[in-house]
Amino acid sequence: MNSKEKSKVRRLIGRLKTERRKQAQKIDILCNDFIAAHRQFISGLGVISFAADFYESIAGVTDLQKLLCTAGRLIEDRLGGANVAFFLRRRNNFELHVFEAEKPIEMENKRLENCFTTEVVETISTSNKLCSLDDMFAMGLQGNPASFDKLSAFAVPINDGGSSPGFILIYRSGRRELAGEKLHSIVSIAPGLCRAIESCRALAPQLSSRK
Repeated sequence: MNSKEKSKVRRLIGRLKTERRKQAQKIDILCNDFIAAHRQFISGLGVISFAADFYESIAGVTDLQKLLCTAGRLIEDRLGGANVAFFLRRRNNFELHVFEAEKPIEMENKRLENCFTTEVVETISTSNKLCSLDDMFAMGLQGNPASFDKLSAFAVPINDGGSSPGFILIYRSGRRELAGEKLHSIVSIAPGLCRAIESCRALAPQLSSRK
């Protein structure tokens, strides 16, 4: 084989190696996309499964306190340990229902639940979005922000696209941050919980008159 032929062979081998590298890169991209899609699919199944179990558990419950206790237990189980509180709007006021998975976290001798005014409860309830702790402070949450720097907290408005009877407050130590698919699961059950709360409130006068 003369020098020209050797040079030609080397060029062919070089092009072949380049093509192989490009193919390997394409395969890597496809694999990564497939893995990401698979994870997203599994995550979606988790959200759907939780919502189905949640709705099955609260189906037929007509007592508001029992409904909130059941909902609180299911939310706590889903999050793997958290403080759960329900803020329900009333005319010029609000109700607070607390479901505790662990000892409440105190901030300067105050419970987090006690840092909410009627105005803040109204604003969060009608915000129609998941609210972080920073969002809540922007809305007027009372207290010193520095006292909450190790806390992971979110407020989930309870609504079905229309009126909102209140919101769910969930929080725990920042070492175990609340985020991701499990937090999205809580958002997913808000419409059904909204309708269940409104049904319990509507039935309350009827049930009281029968006693």
